[in-house]
Amino acid sequence: MSSVDPSPKAAAILNPRAAGGRGAKLWPTVSAALEQRLGTVEPLFTEHPNHATELTRDALAQGYDLIITVGGDGTANEVVNGFFKDDEPINPTARVGFIPVGTGGDLQRTLGISSDVDEAAETIASGRAWPIDVGKATLVSHEGEPLSRYFVNLLSFGMGGDVSVRAKKNVFTRLSGNLAFLYATVAVFLTYRGKKVRVVLDGSPLPDELLIANIAIGNGRYHGGGMQPCPRAVMDDGLLEVTTIRHLGMFEFMRDLRVLYSDDIYQHPKVDHFRATRIRAESDEITRIEVDGEGLGRLPLEVTVLPRILPVIVPAGSPLGKG
Repeated sequence: MSSVDPSPKAAAILNPRAAGGRGAKLWPTVSAALEQRLGTVEPLFTEHPNHATELTRDALAQGYDLIITVGGDGTANEVVNGFFKDDEPINPTARVGFIPVGTGGDLQRTLGISSDVDEAAETIASGRAWPIDVGKATLVSHEGEPLSRYFVNLLSFGMGGDVSVRAKKNVFTRLSGNLAFLYATVAVFLTYRGKKVRVVLDGSPLPDELLIANIAIGNGRYHGGGMQPCPRAVMDDGLLEVTTIRHLGMFEFMRDLRVLYSDDIYQHPKVDHFRATRIRAESDEITRIEVDGEGLGRLPLEVTVLPRILPVIVPAGSPLGKG
């Protein structure tokens, strides 16, 4: 753990389209809160998908040592991807801070960061820099090309991949991330028939091919706007939590949906959980994957963990560092 430099060279990367344009509307408030505490903060606005990754790499190359993401989980993921090249940090001393302005807020929940702009800005100014693990996913893009992506929170495949696509397209996204994901989850389930997948954990195959509703691989605990598929995940222990949910019938799903929003998911008879540093999964069916809330591709998938490699700024009350 280290204290935050009182005079960092800081850049804020803003997704102006986050939460249906809320990011752009809030920027004057965010800018004032940051500059009051940090001095000059260079604003960098994204213009297209993956632009935040490019902006982060450029900023780090120019000597910025504090990158602040202003947006949702997708923007945070893009920023984190800009921190690394060939699994090594571009600047090992650079840190990342978060002003949550998105729909889902799942990374925010795990890190314990406030939704209040002033409180989040105060965390960046006076919080602690704590090194967390980063996952690396290698998968197949929607276009059929190999794709690698770093993630800090959670990825899932099965229903999760389909839900992430559906949630981005429904009317509730502009109003509430939680409502958007809940609606998408129910809508996807109505036509979802389960996927047969084969999973290998740290070189040891699970004994049977699984018919799944979803499998989550978590560095963080939450996804889907507050669901807790990996409630025992710890972001700095060098391990990833793996939660398998076998296929559920209509009655089971509707009866037990509430369990997904609690920390009791491991009590469900169709749920198993494991911990691993390397996970492989494959299927003979098209099985979609979401990474930090973004639907990026499909199986086959390989996931590895880069332990304690990314310094994130968290408040004193954050769960990090307590385990």
